Amino acid sequence: MSRDYYEIMGVGRSASVAEIKKAYRKLARKYHPDLNPGDKTAEAKFKEIQEANAVLSDPKKRSQYDQFGFAGERPPGGPSGPGAGTGFEGFDFSDSGPASFRDFFDTIFGGGMGGRAAHPAEAPERGADLIYTMKIGFEDAVRGVQTKIKLIRDVACAACTGTGTAQGSRPRSCPACGGTGRKTVNRGVMRFAAPCPSCQGSGKVRGEDCRACSGRGAIQRDEIINVRIPAGVDTGSKVRIPGKGNAGPNGAPAGDLYITLEVTPHAYFKRDGTMISLKVPITVTEATLGAKIEVPTLDGRSTIRIPPGTKSGQKFRLRQAGVPQSGGRNRGDEVVEVTIVPPPFDNQRVRELMKELQDVAPQSPRAEWGES
Repeated sequence: MSRDYYEIMGVGRSASVAEIKKAYRKLARKYHPDLNPGDKTAEAKFKEIQEANAVLSDPKKRSQYDQFGFAGERPPGGPSGPGAGTGFEGFDFSDSGPASFRDFFDTIFGGGMGGRAAHPAEAPERGADLIYTMKIGFEDAVRGVQTKIKLIRDVACAACTGTGTAQGSRPRSCPACGGTGRKTVNRGVMRFAAPCPSCQGSGKVRGEDCRACSGRGAIQRDEIINVRIPAGVDTGSKVRIPGKGNAGPNGAPAGDLYITLEVTPHAYFKRDGTMISLKVPITVTEATLGAKIEVPTLDGRSTIRIPPGTKSGQKFRLRQAGVPQSGGRNRGDEVVEVTIVPPPFDNQRVRELMKELQDVAPQSPRAEWGES
């Protein structure tokens, strides 16, 4: 007497169809003969699982089995045919029929071994992207700029509209598969159909090559391209120009152009993201007495107040005078760092005044280090 089908599948008698299918997939993956080559026990177990699933997943057969302990006669032909002795009895190894080998792998392995997911011809690949490196000035990077570049790229051949096939030449049947779009693949004892690699499953190959492009579907051409660099870019920023890469094969869309930017340094501005900074020299008198001085900004010159007693290295902030945020309205700040410049030491009168200042206002700025 054969084992109970529910026991074979590892499910209860009240199991739903979904639970049975889930159990079947799990067991089939474990005991599939191709995953256990030479293992007769796994082969027999897989055959047993197939038999149990065929009954329990069919409501009519399952009802008969629940009532009488069997579900009609076994499929005619017994263990003969292409799947004999491998657990594939009852399966059609061709690419047709409701229980084809292709359908089996679609169900169990998700179309990964020649299943339906691989049947349609692949869509033409888009063209290759191009990378172009451009140097721009500091202020152009901050403000943005409209410019032009010249490059060589593949463009669709006008003579064949990018197909690579001569005008009036029609596609012909693929000689590799006889126009079926399918080729038989052998995997040990298994045999199944897969998309023809020569025609990608279409069953057709193109006609005579276009003479203008030698069948490439594209020709190289010098091209001047308008480029808009947005405000706020920096070294390493990339600007994408859609459709300005190389033309795609067989009339497929062109790739994109990516412009990688390299920003040249400024004479006195330093940049950190949206912040800019610069060092501004001031005199001893300005630092001691205080002053109003003009400093450069990205928008021209601006006045800042130096308070009396300012020290060298002290910083002052100009709000919203920095770099615009890329794609935004806000701007960073400008930080002004002052450095005190001593008066000319070779002027005798200056030296006398500095000695007098030393007598009037002696200082010990390094006293905390133990110096007098």
